[in-house]
Parts: sequence; structure tokens; C-alpha cells
Amino acid sequence: MFPLRISGLRFQPNGRAVLDGLDLELSGEGISVILGPNGTGKTLLLRLLAGLLPADGGTVTWGDAAQPAGRLAMVFQQPMLLRLSVFTNVEFALRPQALNAAERRARTDEVLARVGLAHRAADCARLLSGGERQRLALARAWAMRPRLLLLDEPTASLDPSATEAVERIIREIRTDGAKVLMTTHNLGQATRLADDVVFLADGRVQEHVAAQRFFARPQSPAARAFMQGELPWRIAFDR
Repeated sequence: MFPLRISGLRFQPNGRAVLDGLDLELSGEGISVILGPNGTGKTLLLRLLAGLLPADGGTVTWGDAAQPAGRLAMVFQQPMLLRLSVFTNVEFALRPQALNAAERRARTDEVLARVGLAHRAADCARLLSGGERQRLALARAWAMRPRLLLLDEPTASLDPSATEAVERIIREIRTDGAKVLMTTHNLGQATRLADDVVFLADGRVQEHVAAQRFFARPQSPAARAFMQGELPWRIAFDR
């Protein structure tokens, strides 16, 4: 399903171009972080790739196919959980796969242990804290063994300790072989996690470069303005 090629992607709700001819190519390795101002279409791009919305134009090619050959999963900023046990939230997501009951139990137990929720397996998911809910959402996605994991602001409402735990899980999922494409407004998080940065503005990709290069010297005026406005101190870039 890689390289993932996006060409001329358009989305125009009520005639307003949110994505306006977006072009992007992603490899199947590492963590790609999408940055950009509010309203520039970061979350929208993830939803389009996940098939949750139809595009108004353009093409998405997964390797040589029009549809992804491998599994993809998406975790939202506010996780959508079943009003059932922590265990069932993960096990239920595995039922469409060709696994028997014992295999589903074993994989569920494995991922709950890896995200630190094995001791909460019998508890109702509604009783979890915000950080635990996000870890459960990641566990559910991880159990599906996705080839592509889409993350929309996965730590937006979490404290530093919970954020650290979620970032650790994201790194482990990447190490397990999943490509991760995520949005964040946390520039510190982007510097910690990103292998490459996709910067969106005005409905298009303004830059797509290695993370180290982006944070050292963003090239587009929009990226420079964004960085200077988002950081709590003024920053000057070398010319």
C-alpha cells in the first residue's frame, strides 16, 4: 500500500476549498507529523485517507492500487469507546479478522499489557481516565496490526505524564512496522516523534522534509510564520 501518493486532492464543503489541490507522497516507514494552522485541513486529510469522507477531486493511490491492500486504523482526539469492558473494546475490534476466540483473547491480552492496562481489563472503559482512554484506543488500533495508523491530536487534552505514555506507545507501534501519520499542535511532541514533517497551509502542502531540517530552517514563509507564532519565544532562522 506504499508509497502512498496523493495528487490534486480537493475538498470543498459549501464551495469553500479547505483542501485545494493537495499533493503528497509518503513512504511506508517512520512517523510523519502534519503541522499547520487551525482550519488548514490536517484532520480532514486523515479522515479522507480513512475513507470517512469523500473527496471532491484528486486521486489517492496506495502502491499500485486504488484501495489500500493492508489494514489502516485511526485514533481520534476524543477516543470513541464502547460502553463495555476494557478487554471487550479491544477484542471486539478483532472479530472481523480471521482469528478464533483464543487468538483474539491472546492478542487482546498482549496489547493491553503493552499499553499498561492489563490490570484494568475487566473494568468498564467509561471509568478510565483521559490518558487511559487514549491508551485503550491505541491498544485497539495496535491489536489490528495496521500497516498505516492515523492519529489525530492523540495527546491534545492530556497532562505531561499521560502524554509521555502515549508517545512511548506510538514509538513502539512504529517499531512494530506500522507507518504512523499524525497531526499535532504540540511542537515539542513533533520534535520528539517526527521522522518527517508535512506542513499544510492554504489547503496545500507547503513543505515536506525531514524533521530535523524543518525545525532548523523551514523554507516556506507560511512555515516560518507558523513556527514563530506557535513558540512561546521569538525565534530567528538562519538565512
